[in-house]
Amino acid sequence: MRRVNEIFCSLQGEGCNTGTVAIFIRFSGCNLRCGFCDTLHEEGEMMSDERILSEIKLHKASMIVLTGGEPSLQIDEEFVDKLKGATGLPVAIETNGTRPLPSNIDWITVSPKEGMTDFGDARVNDHFIANELKVVDIGQDLESYFRLVCVGPSTSMLLQPCYVPDPIEREKNTRRTIQRVMEDPRWRLSLQTHRLLNIP
Repeated sequence: MRRVNEIFCSLQGEGCNTGTVAIFIRFSGCNLRCGFCDTLHEEGEMMSDERILSEIKLHKASMIVLTGGEPSLQIDEEFVDKLKGATGLPVAIETNGTRPLPSNIDWITVSPKEGMTDFGDARVNDHFIANELKVVDIGQDLESYFRLVCVGPSTSMLLQPCYVPDPIEREKNTRRTIQRVMEDPRWRLSLQTHRLLNIP
C-alpha cells in the first residue's frame, strides 16, 4: 500500500519535458519542509498497486511522472516495473535528491530545496546523474549547484522563478530569474506553464 495524494493527467508544466502529456502520481509526505513549497501533498489515502494501475490506465499519455511530496519515500523498482508493464510508458521522477532512487527510472528531475545550498554535507544523492536539475530561484548563490554529485555533463540546469500569490512580487521574482539566466547562460529558464494555462 502506498499513500497517494492524487492521480491525474495533464501537460507537464515545467522543465525539459514541458508540454508533454503526462500521468502524474502525486505521493503524500516529504522528508523536507521547505518554506516556499506550493504543493498540498500531506493529505492522501492508502492505495494498492492494483488500484493505482487501474487508475492510470484510464488516461492517454506519453509518460508517467512520480511526484510529491517526495516520491522516493514510497517507491521501489518493482513498482516502477509494474507501471511500465501496465502502460508501456517511460517513468520520470521529481525528487529533492536526498534519497536513493530505483535504477529503472527513465528520467530524473532533481529539485534541491531550501537549506541545501551548502553541499559539503553530501545531502544530495550520489547514486545517480540527474537528467535535469531544476532550482527554484530564491536569490541564493547558484555556483554550488554545478558541483553537486548528481550533476553530470549532460544534466540540463534549469532556473525557475519562485511562485508567490502576490502578482507584484511574482513579477519581481520572474524578472530577477530572467536576469540571472541572461547573466549566466549555463542556466535555462523554466516557467510553470501550467499556472499560465490554468491547468493542473
